[in-house]
Amino acid sequence: MLELRPSCENCNKPLPPDSLEARICSYECTFCAACVDTLLNNVCPNCGGGFVPRPVRPSKNWNDNNFLGNDPASNKIKHRPVDVAAHTLFSSTIQSIPPEKR
Repeated sequence: MLELRPSCENCNKPLPPDSLEARICSYECTFCAACVDTLLNNVCPNCGGGFVPRPVRPSKNWNDNNFLGNDPASNKIKHRPVDVAAHTLFSSTIQSIPPEKR
């Protein structure tokens, strides 16, 4: 089950469970859309993968207790600002490769 982390790992922008601005990689590293688009160039600084919009977990119990009330979002903040110079060097060789080919 997705952890639904509460904020961007880089800028610490709040990303509540219903945020359409949250982006995740396959390891659930969580960043805001602005950081993914302008700083990270769709390259996760932790694994090198790409990002996709994070799904929104239903806030109401529509079916069989599969909702935020039963499976709440995480409140554990992982604020790890990206070292821009290091990320630029790291991502320079792979950012032109589509995420599904990395």
